[in-house]
Amino acid sequence: MRDIDDPRDLRDVRGLTDFDAGTPPLDEETRRRGRARLLTAITAPDADRARSRTARTAVVSRRPLLRVALTGAVATAVAAGVLVAVQDGDANRGGTAHPRVTSLPPIRNVSARTVLNGAAAYEREHGKTVSPRDDQFVYTKEIIKETDQKTGRTKTHVDENWRSVDGSKRSWIMEIGKGWWSPPLADNQSSWPPQDWGRLRKLPTDPEKLILAIQDDFFGGKEKNTSLEKITDQEWSHIHFSLAGLLKLVPVMPEGLRPAAYEALGMVPGVKAVPNQKDAKGRVGVAITYDDPTLPEGASGFGGYFIFDPVTYRFLGFRDERTSGDGEHMKRYTQLSYLDSWAIVDRVKQRPVAAG
Repeated sequence: MRDIDDPRDLRDVRGLTDFDAGTPPLDEETRRRGRARLLTAITAPDADRARSRTARTAVVSRRPLLRVALTGAVATAVAAGVLVAVQDGDANRGGTAHPRVTSLPPIRNVSARTVLNGAAAYEREHGKTVSPRDDQFVYTKEIIKETDQKTGRTKTHVDENWRSVDGSKRSWIMEIGKGWWSPPLADNQSSWPPQDWGRLRKLPTDPEKLILAIQDDFFGGKEKNTSLEKITDQEWSHIHFSLAGLLKLVPVMPEGLRPAAYEALGMVPGVKAVPNQKDAKGRVGVAITYDDPTLPEGASGFGGYFIFDPVTYRFLGFRDERTSGDGEHMKRYTQLSYLDSWAIVDRVKQRPVAAG
């Protein structure tokens, strides 16, 4: 067993010496208390914390967790459901590698940057890439489950969109089941997030450069900002708004842009991870949301929740809120949505045989 550098860990180990290999099996109440105490220790708030705001990858600090040999009654407790955690890096120290349990969600908290860097890595490895022609359309099919917060009634919408690749043709856009024709932008018009492939290709695929490009586009003066440290809270708020909009409203991007946007979002001060969040399919994941320092306490900004698989960090879907009406007639809805499929097609309203 490796060195113990926290006196509190000695107390944990001494407790194990009291067990006798011949002790009868633990009763259910003792098992329950043991599970609760272990989960409390492992999921403490300081279990995973980013050390540097500007680091390109997440650097985390963890209290060492001990690997101990268990026999007799202690082994019985483990078999009953008490999980013993080992430090992530142990398998790389020359010892025996222990396989991860991937059938259960992680029981420790993670930082937002860890999740978003993991999502970027998953996207780079598994994401499909495409290079459409300018005269084609990007087809997407999204499923939105919308629940009235007052009545609990849920309605499902299927939104199908056909966006012109170069923006020169009119597109068909849908939102919560209603569609309309969107004409091309005029020469003196622009929008965020950009929808035409030409503008998307020009966005940096380096996360820090992407942040600076967004900041310069909206707040740039005579001198270009070259440091994240010079960005103000107000500018960070707008950068978050821009990145969240890009990730939510542009489900299909040029190669490398989505991973960069995930990593850039992880650099925004105020983003946080929220565990145990369900997506539209009922899957439990870890969500990323944002505490905007420029808003009054209790107010929420744009972006809602981005929900990721808690093991692989694959993106699962969104959770948002919307309102309709005003005053005493205002209704509030919770929306859970996900991208069902996408493809590149030759004309608007053409459905692919097999979408991606």
